[in-house]
Amino acid sequence: MERFSLAGSSPAFLRTLGLIAKLARIDVPLLIEGETGTGKELAARAIHYQGARSEGPFVPVNCGAFPDTLVESELFGHVRGSFTDARNDRVGLVEAARGGTLFLDEVDALSPKAQVTLLRFLQDSHYRPVGGRVEHKADVRVIAASNAPLDGLAESGQFRMDLLFRLRVMSLRLPPLREREGDALLLARLFFSRCRSDHACAPRELDTASCDWFDRYHWPGNVRELEALIYRETLIADQAVLCLSEPAALARERRKRPDRRSQDFDGVELVEAKARMVQEFERSYLHRLMDKAEGNVTRAALLAGKERRALGKLLKKYGMGGGDPSKLS
Repeated sequence: MERFSLAGSSPAFLRTLGLIAKLARIDVPLLIEGETGTGKELAARAIHYQGARSEGPFVPVNCGAFPDTLVESELFGHVRGSFTDARNDRVGLVEAARGGTLFLDEVDALSPKAQVTLLRFLQDSHYRPVGGRVEHKADVRVIAASNAPLDGLAESGQFRMDLLFRLRVMSLRLPPLREREGDALLLARLFFSRCRSDHACAPRELDTASCDWFDRYHWPGNVRELEALIYRETLIADQAVLCLSEPAALARERRKRPDRRSQDFDGVELVEAKARMVQEFERSYLHRLMDKAEGNVTRAALLAGKERRALGKLLKKYGMGGGDPSKLS
């Protein structure tokens, strides 16, 4: 599966794009903050490739993977014999990113020792490989990212306040998907098309009517969660039209609200009144059934004693989808 795309048309997303264009022209340290799955690395790449350093390398690194005892070696490299396992000279990440951008993802995961090392480097942009005698001047832009609130970590003493100031010369906050009205459906179409292009999939069309819950869902995993959902459902589907079931948690919340669809049958003929009552019963029954089956269509069909394809059609009739057998919540 490819990395998700930096795409959208919501006002919140368009404001973010405008900031990215401005930040690309400013060659200073940058801190990108946002929830998991909002696309921080993708934003960092966009800033790099729109800026003056676009011809240079973009070097991403996960700070959570830094061994505490080898932080300086990872960042600045080392010379042969500088420690037990240093059998050869090794170039560090700062040198590997020369002329380009060093992207420090999950910077909140840095240990206190690593924070001191990074702070010292950011203060004057000079470094010395472990075991080396010559000091080098770095030529790199540092972009850091965090999905944890660094202000709170700094106040609690878990993250150095002075390092936060050095990293946040400029800052960018990426909005979560729930703040990007309409973008979830746009991205769903994009991921659906990409999945069909990359894999042999049965669905030829995405039933957008079954996606009407997108803007009501919290999306805790943001765009990455949406991408995983679309790929999973598309790859296991056996129908030409892909329908997506509303998450069980959303269905439960909606059923707690008063039902405005209750009918007043005064002056209505018996046949019409009966048809309305049947519809209300079917809708209510299906909601309870899908809740009990936790959104799994195949399980719901077994509980109802109904053929799966027929149940799927009935679900689609009431706008609840008739998608593939997958638990969505």
